[in-house]
Amino acid sequence: MKKYGCILASLFLMLSACNENELDKTIFIPDSDDSNLPAYTEWGYNSFGAQYERLYFVATNAVVPCKITYRNGFLNFHLIGNAVGSPGMGYYSAEDMMLTFTFPSSPMNDYKDLVALDNTVIDLTSEACILKMEKDGKGTTIVPLEGRLFFKRAQLLRIDGEENRVILSGYFDVKFLNSNNWPEAISNGRFDVGINKDFYQSPPVL
Repeated sequence: MKKYGCILASLFLMLSACNENELDKTIFIPDSDDSNLPAYTEWGYNSFGAQYERLYFVATNAVVPCKITYRNGFLNFHLIGNAVGSPGMGYYSAEDMMLTFTFPSSPMNDYKDLVALDNTVIDLTSEACILKMEKDGKGTTIVPLEGRLFFKRAQLLRIDGEENRVILSGYFDVKFLNSNNWPEAISNGRFDVGINKDFYQSPPVL
């Protein structure tokens, strides 16, 4: 079984005074190389970001940025946010967007089982993996030419001795052909999200 870290509540005081509602908010810390992306962090900032061609796919405070479901041997990792144009590029636009990574997993009946993802790399080109993208309500299945989802750290957060959530931090990128057979890429992806009992579901097997 993989080892995982436990974040002490005293460290988290610097972020939110351990207020449950504050822990669920998205905190955007700009990356030093590209301020349109969040910096890579492992504090449970409930943030993610990636370049999507000339757009940016980023988390917002309007919706929960990550939800996870497990069923029948597969884990579904949903990143939910907006595809936005950079103001620095002379325009700004925003579309609802969601990426769903589906991949085989050992049984995970509770959010706390997510700690098993620590230091796990998912090869998105595997036939066992499915990647879906939804923009403004229109969904499509992506067939990756290259790609990976890397859970660099999975940490259990305890507050006042009580297990509260698992913080997942890592990277993702993928190259693929769109519906018109044009090459596209989602690159420089990073995420730092907190998953508790409200954002994790493991429906019973029917």
